[in-house]
Order: sequence, then C-alpha cells, then structure tokens
Amino acid sequence: MSMTGALTIRHARTSDVDQMLMIINQYAQQGIMLPRSKISILESLQSFIVAYDGQNVVGVAGLHILWEDLAEIRSLAIAEGAKGMGVGKRLVLSLVEESERLGIRRVLALTYQKEFFEKCGFRVVAKESLPQKVWKDCINCSKLPFCDEIAMIRELG
Repeated sequence: MSMTGALTIRHARTSDVDQMLMIINQYAQQGIMLPRSKISILESLQSFIVAYDGQNVVGVAGLHILWEDLAEIRSLAIAEGAKGMGVGKRLVLSLVEESERLGIRRVLALTYQKEFFEKCGFRVVAKESLPQKVWKDCINCSKLPFCDEIAMIRELG
C-alpha cells in the first residue's frame, strides 16, 4: 500500500477498521506493538484518527485518556509505502492538539522509536513515574515485568 493522493488526517470511521487492523497487526507480528482485534478497535473507534490519502488508510493512531492530566498515544502505525513521509508526525501532533483541546497536560508514548518522539517534543521518563499507566494497563500485558519499551512524555501548555 503506498500513498496515492493528498493526505488528510481525520477521525476513524467504521469503513477504515479493516485497513487499520492490517497496518497495526503488521507491527504486532514483528513484536513491536500489541495486537488488536476488530472488536477492540470498534469499541474504541472514537479515540482513533487515521491518515487517509483519498483511497486508503496509510496511518493510524489512538488517544487513550489515562487520567485527568494524562493521555497516551497508542497503536501508532504507518503503512509500509507511507513511511518516511511525515505521516507519523502529523498523526502525533494531531493527537497532541486534541489533548490540549481536552485540557490534558501530559501526553505519554510507550515506544521503541525514541528519536521519532523526541522530534515530536517528547522526553524520556521513568516508567515508575506513571502509576496510572502501570496499574491500569501494564498489569495485564504479556511483557510485564520485562517491558523494554521507552516511556516518553510531552508536557503541554
């Protein structure tokens, strides 16, 4: 899948779900993202945005609110043919804007892509500084207690 037209960032729709799943689960098969099921995407569809090139979804990202002052960017995935074109950065910055609109002061990413998130204004923090995340989600993760992802935060105005 490669980009065919002008790129727009928009809220996800039910018609996007199969393409979103395909992109997300390509990363999950490589062990660099947790897999998602169709029902898990549908149940939280309103929290997802997509990058759409006029014909295809070429990127996906979700915003999950963890607490009144903390949200997490989840399931950030870019289609193979759209990598290196700024799609990921546009998705992240759109979710940062959405967080600001909601009055959330900090945005979290658990990632292997440290340099990418640094370019988006995030900095590395200790996972232990994020009790809301650890006890809400990590407790059920197959990677616990050996999580090798990097916790990164962007502080908002």
